[in-house]
Amino acid sequence: MKRPTMTDIARRAGVTKGAVSFALNGKRGVSEHTRKRVLAIAEELGWQPNSAARALSDGRAGSYGLVVDRPARILGIEPFFMSLISGMQTELSGKGVALLFTVAEDAAAQIATHREWWARRRVDGVFLVDVRFDDPRIADLEELGLPAVVIGPPAGSGGLPAVWSDEGSAVRLALSHFAELGHRNVARVAGPAGFVHTQLRGDAFRTVAAELGLRTTTIEADYTGEQGAAATRELLERPDRPTAVLYDNDVMAVSGLSAAHHLGVRVPEEISMVAWDDSALCELIRPGLTALRRDIADYGARAARLLGEVVAGNEVEDLQVAEMSLVERGSTAAAPSDG
Repeated sequence: MKRPTMTDIARRAGVTKGAVSFALNGKRGVSEHTRKRVLAIAEELGWQPNSAARALSDGRAGSYGLVVDRPARILGIEPFFMSLISGMQTELSGKGVALLFTVAEDAAAQIATHREWWARRRVDGVFLVDVRFDDPRIADLEELGLPAVVIGPPAGSGGLPAVWSDEGSAVRLALSHFAELGHRNVARVAGPAGFVHTQLRGDAFRTVAAELGLRTTTIEADYTGEQGAAATRELLERPDRPTAVLYDNDVMAVSGLSAAHHLGVRVPEEISMVAWDDSALCELIRPGLTALRRDIADYGARAARLLGEVVAGNEVEDLQVAEMSLVERGSTAAAPSDG
């Protein structure tokens, strides 16, 4: 089926192509009656503006970009990114802006993608996730002049605006919960150490644990279920195994719970577990996982609104979203008497 054009609209409406252009772009030069008729015909025909033509006329591509360097198989099962993208898309679709999403293998590939998008006018701005300290992507975006918003802590955002949540307060929530239940030997299954948010969580984990008099162990993983399960088995097979574990995402927590079951370790009677970022996975498994909750879709929507302000050339500041809450379920209980 041929894509409808402004010529098709003009022919149906009995006006010139120039009049159609004026009507569709909200410009003077046509009567209100003609404008309404043209818009009605455009909707009937299913006409959509040509993004390439629009980029040539006003310099706007009408889309924002997001490049992620996690494997596609992980993204397919990790609720965080699905909720984040859903929030972005909800906000953007209401403004007629598309979200261009792709996966890259490393920072260099992401930089190449950003440069290609910007050179070809495919995006007006980009979102940056999983930021590292001295992240080369940030310096490159600043050099390009490509509008961007970091989804993560300002500590690693350079001169770019950031939308962020307080990692330290979330860690305090989880560890205080463990301490109130009598746990004294706690562990953390962390995400990749290079990420700024992973390091900030680690700093808070050590600081808060020291304040509460807790012994700690940390094992680095990669957010996958496989490594979450492997880290859990390693912890549970130690002579002085912890009685409580905080996981850096829900996928690792669910796999950790399954690993405990296979080893015959009862949850929560022998070990308690808390997942970072509540999701349907945490509710569906048994026992349900106690989890740190934030509105991830709102997180994405706020990032989209902030990027819109940056693209428009407005002055913006870092935006902190609401602090996390702790949703208690069946995976946490009082520490065993020998813990």
